[in-house]
Amino acid sequence: MENPAGFWVRFFASLLDAIIIGIPLSIISYLFFGVWEETSITSFGNILYSIIVPVIWVGFTVGKKIMGIRIVKVDGSKIGYGVMILRVIVGGIIYVVTLGIGLIVSAFMVGLRDDKQAIHDLIAGTYVTKNPPGI
Repeated sequence: MENPAGFWVRFFASLLDAIIIGIPLSIISYLFFGVWEETSITSFGNILYSIIVPVIWVGFTVGKKIMGIRIVKVDGSKIGYGVMILRVIVGGIIYVVTLGIGLIVSAFMVGLRDDKQAIHDLIAGTYVTKNPPGI
């Protein structure tokens, strides 16, 4: 694993993604349901975005692209939908089942481990790197 991305750059990339995808989804939700709160449309949209965009955009999401980081497989092969489903859905289930404790542990893992892998990275065999595609 080369040039893994640390906690803060990953945090800000996630924050940018939440703003960039969350605001339009909230507007759509408001137009359809008259509520600004999280709905099944916004949740489903976020999940689809997190799975599809990195697969078709070489590991980048919009937030990750802005921050100069991307998701890659540990073995160097291309990420696919199966990998992203493991990373997003299975990882998310673990964070929910542990009542958020897994998410806190993951944050410490990214901050303290040399390889900067979180729980969802270990499950999916991925990590987040600062290297551009082709390196």
